Amino acid sequence: MIFALAGNQNCGKTTLFNQLTGSNQHVGNFPGVTVDRKSGVIRGEKDCTVVDLPGIYSIRPYTPEEVVTRDFILNERPDGIINIVDASNIERNLYLTLQLMEMQIPMVLALNMMDEVRKNGGTIDVAGMSRALGIPVVPISAVKNEGVGELVKAAVQTAKSRTLPAVKDFCSPGPVHRCIHAVAHQIEDHAQAARIPVRFAAMKLIEGDPDFAAGLELDQNELELIEHSVKEMETEHGMDRNAALADMRYDFIERVCRDTVVKCQQSKERSRSERIDRVVTHRIWALPIFFGVMLAIFYLTFNVIGAFLSDLLALGIDSLTVLVDEALTDYGLNPVVHSLVIDGVFAGVGSVLSFLPIIVVLFFFLSILEDTGYMARVAFVMDQLLRKIGLSGRSIVPMLIGFGCSVPAIMSTRTLASERDRKMTILLTPFMSCSAKIPIYSVFAAAFFPGKGGLVMFSLYLLGILVGILAAKIMGRTVYRGNPIPFVMELPNYRFPSFKSVVHLCWDKAKDFLTRAFTVIFIATIIVWFLQTFDARLNLVEDSADSLLALVGAVAAPLFAPLGFGDWRVSTALVTGFIAKESVVSTLGVLTGAAGNVTAALSGLFTPVTAVSFLSFTLLYTPCIAAISAVRRELGSGWKAAGVAAGQCVIAWVVAFVIYHLALLF
Repeated sequence: MIFALAGNQNCGKTTLFNQLTGSNQHVGNFPGVTVDRKSGVIRGEKDCTVVDLPGIYSIRPYTPEEVVTRDFILNERPDGIINIVDASNIERNLYLTLQLMEMQIPMVLALNMMDEVRKNGGTIDVAGMSRALGIPVVPISAVKNEGVGELVKAAVQTAKSRTLPAVKDFCSPGPVHRCIHAVAHQIEDHAQAARIPVRFAAMKLIEGDPDFAAGLELDQNELELIEHSVKEMETEHGMDRNAALADMRYDFIERVCRDTVVKCQQSKERSRSERIDRVVTHRIWALPIFFGVMLAIFYLTFNVIGAFLSDLLALGIDSLTVLVDEALTDYGLNPVVHSLVIDGVFAGVGSVLSFLPIIVVLFFFLSILEDTGYMARVAFVMDQLLRKIGLSGRSIVPMLIGFGCSVPAIMSTRTLASERDRKMTILLTPFMSCSAKIPIYSVFAAAFFPGKGGLVMFSLYLLGILVGILAAKIMGRTVYRGNPIPFVMELPNYRFPSFKSVVHLCWDKAKDFLTRAFTVIFIATIIVWFLQTFDARLNLVEDSADSLLALVGAVAAPLFAPLGFGDWRVSTALVTGFIAKESVVSTLGVLTGAAGNVTAALSGLFTPVTAVSFLSFTLLYTPCIAAISAVRRELGSGWKAAGVAAGQCVIAWVVAFVIYHLALLF
């Protein structure tokens, strides 16, 4: 049996999913979209799977998440629905419940956070609510794992007996009631042929959902009759169709809650949250506090915890590499194969694994911010600023992550509700300077601008942001015309993060990073090794200047001559930077014969003016191959990913050209 787990955002759905499945989880995508699909086997129940649907507030096709939920329930026809609601905010949560009941699937209602309701003096007549809604109702606390076993038993029993929601009509007599019944009577044959619940189909047609009009194969005369019924309802009721249906549902919810719910007093959590929000969402202090929090996270990730763990892992990989190197030497393995294993395989795997601790630590901190409720405040605070460049507040999180690493930043755009906003954010994220470019900035600042490293770094980060803003403005008026999606959200209470949820998220991101990026970088590293090792006749080379890689660099060198750095060694370093940006410095060191002191060797290749041009180009040109593979995965097209890489190279070339020639003037 398959169960769909549905509920609002911030209602504890992920926590319940983790309690139901433990570690028996599989993460993939819903067919045709980039919305996460998490499924898992329910513990203690044989052959019972639960699918965690995206958190939504209603079944209206405003967002990809809502479309996914609607289509999954209608097309997959799960054996049962587990609808989780926040019992402390039950009126708003029950709106989705009524829409799910209209789909006529066996269903159980899980009243979550009942411990908080009781603690704050509230009560819910569970049996009375079950009778009023016509479905089983089970009180639970997902965080404390209370009532979860009873919930599973109720869900399995309801699904096995195929018990459908007993209450089908939420209307009081009046214009809405007459309109729904008139439309339902008119489309009954069509709905039965399409295997769609009649009342649900009628509601969708009244709402004006174009997918249902096409799916039911209604002719023009039938559509006109339906529209006439709707207009008649709007005129008589005095509200537009959507407001009238919402009013009908909330009227029913109010009657149910009046008979079954004793509202709790304002909780300590709510009072505490309001006091904190007076500071963290303050019109003056909100942004400085936010930047301080993010600065602390990046500092801890890239300078303290993440850096320490990365160095530790790199040390372990280096030790293993030395052991394998010595073993292969003692064995007398062919030198070419020896080089492939050590310089190709181990170098490639090591470069990927060294990123892993940073990814995990970064998502550890961000998941804590998400679980506590602070990220909702960030989106709220940044919404007004981002709306001026055509994006909504939710886009700020991926862009901030991009300052650490573009790969998780691009992956995190899945949280954006609008497909337009999601694609724009994916294209803008690579303009945010990732941490892998810091070694390049540091080396060039020390070589050409001693004592001004901080100013150089600040200027480069600012340049990336300004170019990103300009690109957003252009895209918003050309390719992605339109306004950002209306940004409606609630600010949940601040809560202590769930340890299990944080660990699960870190594990998912680590596994995701390795499976998607590992193979790409591994293959690319092998290719670079091959190009560095052989010449055009596939003979081993002693000098890298004679290698295929140098040949490639010589072909690319004329492209960079107008930017002030036409040496083949510089263009070769930029090519290897496509694999990983850190390799730009190491490649320059190897090719100049000064790997131990790159700073001194750079003076033979650059002047302060060409150094500024080179830094501008490395800031803006195509991100690493792992980031491009993430773009390909999220946009679902290799050609689009190639277009992103090529577009960024063109932008980087133009900006570096302008900066170089302006620098020559001054």
